[in-house]
Amino acid sequence: MEEVKRNRPRPHKLSSAAIALPSNFQKLVAELVGTYVLIFAGCGAALVNQIQSLTIVGIGLVWGLVLMVMIYAVGHISGGHFNPAVTISLAASRQLSWKLTPMYILCQFLGAMGASLTLRALFHGPDSNIKAMATQYKDTTTDLEAIAWEFIITFFLVFTICGVATDPRASKGSSGAAIGGTVMFNVMIAGPITGASMNPARSVGPAIVSGEYKNLWVFMVSPVVGGLAAALVYGILREPQTERDDETTNQCYQNRTG
Repeated sequence: MEEVKRNRPRPHKLSSAAIALPSNFQKLVAELVGTYVLIFAGCGAALVNQIQSLTIVGIGLVWGLVLMVMIYAVGHISGGHFNPAVTISLAASRQLSWKLTPMYILCQFLGAMGASLTLRALFHGPDSNIKAMATQYKDTTTDLEAIAWEFIITFFLVFTICGVATDPRASKGSSGAAIGGTVMFNVMIAGPITGASMNPARSVGPAIVSGEYKNLWVFMVSPVVGGLAAALVYGILREPQTERDDETTNQCYQNRTG
């Protein structure tokens, strides 16, 4: 009997070293799909709000929850950016290779465009206003005020991402909830004022499909500057490290969770 137990095959455990890192192609597909789902759900909520009022709280919940879900779904593959402002900021803080940055951004814009085109095809009734998915601000809001709002809320978002997703001292299990909660909060406070973009892809995709280009430059420039400022400030708080080569966000994630 003892001999049988000794000869019984034992289950093999996969070590972290045996797990293959995702390829660049897989990362790009993850960014495209993740951005598509994010924009489809978030902008879809804005369109539904035209038919049946969801209120700004409901719209904020949709944006925050879908971002949280997609971070948990594909964050371990690509890092879960879905936002050119996040990608540029993480590249500037050496959490992503600059070689991958343009391809990440391209896939994010393509995902946003695809989601916007899908929504345009689905919402075509008399009660639908496709321009509702574009980020706009009222004439009573000046360009400077809109720039300030987008700078501040994107700063909040990227600062949170740097803290919970890129710092090895942080607890990683709740990163998706923390980032999604930040977006939800930002949408609730800034949504009625600027639309709470925080994301150039989120603004450009719907703008092209809806034909609403007014003040688009604000939503392309201000989030990037706000994100870079957040990455710079968090760099002061980051634990001192020895010089090392650039790594992708996913490689950093694997090193922390392996």
